[in-house]
Amino acid sequence: MRFARFFIDRPVFAAVISIAITLVGGIALLRPLVDAGLIPADHPVTVNAVSGYSGGGKAMKDLIDDVFVAAFDNRALAPLEDQARIDLAGLASHGDRLAFTTDSFVVDPLFFPGGDIGELAVCGTVNDLAVGGATPLYLSCAVIVEEGTRVDVLRRVAFSMARTAMQAGVQIVTGDTKVVQRGACDKLFITTTGIGMIRKGVALGVDMAMPGDVVLVNGLLGDHGAAILCARGDMALDTLIESDCACLHGLIDRLLTAAPGIRFLRDATRGGLATVLNEIADASRVAIEIDEVGTPIREEVKAFCEILGLDPLYLANEGKIVVIAPPEQADAALAAMRAHPLGACSAIIGRIDHGEPGRVTMRTVFGGRRIVDMLVGEQLPRIC
Repeated sequence: MRFARFFIDRPVFAAVISIAITLVGGIALLRPLVDAGLIPADHPVTVNAVSGYSGGGKAMKDLIDDVFVAAFDNRALAPLEDQARIDLAGLASHGDRLAFTTDSFVVDPLFFPGGDIGELAVCGTVNDLAVGGATPLYLSCAVIVEEGTRVDVLRRVAFSMARTAMQAGVQIVTGDTKVVQRGACDKLFITTTGIGMIRKGVALGVDMAMPGDVVLVNGLLGDHGAAILCARGDMALDTLIESDCACLHGLIDRLLTAAPGIRFLRDATRGGLATVLNEIADASRVAIEIDEVGTPIREEVKAFCEILGLDPLYLANEGKIVVIAPPEQADAALAAMRAHPLGACSAIIGRIDHGEPGRVTMRTVFGGRRIVDMLVGEQLPRIC
């Protein structure tokens, strides 16, 4: 009784002793698992100190330095100012107009066949610049991290971003990091902003398509959407489909050199090919007809969509562009894309015509026609 009264009268001391006993007990439980080889000795810790990380201070600085600065290291980032400072003369050497874009990435799962959220964030922003005729140059990276996310996961994503940026010839020069309590976000969200320069003489626009123009794509459609859904494991489907995630600025540069009269480019991401075609038809007040036989979709994706009742025309892509070319430059555009590794399966899939403005149709394998409308909602949420 006296022993119990001792701790009752000293609640702070009792709390400290309880914490110490809990820690020692946890270590005692883990040690045999480590010795038995069931848990590696360097088993990763988790980001749990929300108050310390979200409020700034040493904990946040250590996280940023260890994960992001170590991965993104470059001259523009090194001063760690509140902004990146970029030489205007250097920018002007790449073109005469600035292109500026931003995008957020919430894909689930974070890692999937053919890519991960970090690679996706860099490729997505690079491609958004490139389809405007710009040379991508600099990116920012803002991340929101859920409490409990493992540091090794953050490090893996950061180094994936750094590797992809280096391969694309762009630099990540500024950013921000926030940690939020469990449930306020799902593991990790990334927002990337990019700037690039549009070279002289390039003029592209969604409202520039004209009757007679040709519609091309640079390869097999729907791979990314199918890969993400399979990676979630909800359908218990076994497939080897991988995301087509890739930076396309090299292919686009070659395309614009070979066919400088290109009217319009857009990457067919969320909403897929069908959404892009409807946007073009609506903005240019034209009709578009595509050919089902000539539209490249791998058989595995077709079968996958048939099982789940999905339309592959609406599946997201992360390495495919839709090209609108004048008829006299269509062959040159097709040859230029096929000569690039990311365009080996390029194809002419349709034409712009004088039909009902805003209408997109597909000529089916049976010789009939069906309307390809804009989706009301999303086929698959959190696809990018």
